[in-house]
Amino acid sequence: ACYECLRGGLDFTKDDENVNSQPFMRWRDRFLFVAEAIYKSQAETGEIKGHYLNATAGNVDQMIARAQCAKELGMPIVMHDYLTGGWTANTTLSNYCRAHGLLLHIHRAMHAVIDRQKNHGIHFRVLAKSLRMSGGDHLHSGTVVGKLEGERNVTLGFVDIMRDAYIEKDRDRGVFFTQDWASLPGVMPVASGG
Repeated sequence: ACYECLRGGLDFTKDDENVNSQPFMRWRDRFLFVAEAIYKSQAETGEIKGHYLNATAGNVDQMIARAQCAKELGMPIVMHDYLTGGWTANTTLSNYCRAHGLLLHIHRAMHAVIDRQKNHGIHFRVLAKSLRMSGGDHLHSGTVVGKLEGERNVTLGFVDIMRDAYIEKDRDRGVFFTQDWASLPGVMPVASGG
């Protein structure tokens, strides 16, 4: 399916967040298959193609091994589920990716259990700020319409928090104090995988 999508005109495809390394689809086999699909579709179309390879694993060593394999295959980007993988693992993977020229797409699997609990949850703006400090190039952030819908002003508020260097207090957008990120890199908000 990856080859057909890329050959048919898509620029990027992505692993599902649940695809890690199950017995029916081991990670290394999937990485090799996807690399072949990318190179074949690029050769046929003359266009640059890519795929978000899920590097999420049960421990940091495995995550780094997966990112290293992606790099060796010439793949430009890996993906990590930062909530299920953990903050320290995410920071380690982010540092590795930055040092080795890989982009890191961040998925937010499990976020709804945390941020959609009105009485005792943690708002997504807090999770987005934590991710920005932990590291990543873009974050599956949701939208103001469709399946990933959130309240418009609040969604726009945490999108600003992710990407802007300086954010003024704006309670209508859920920004309760002015935030100066100084030189800390921003995170590009994306809807789902792209």
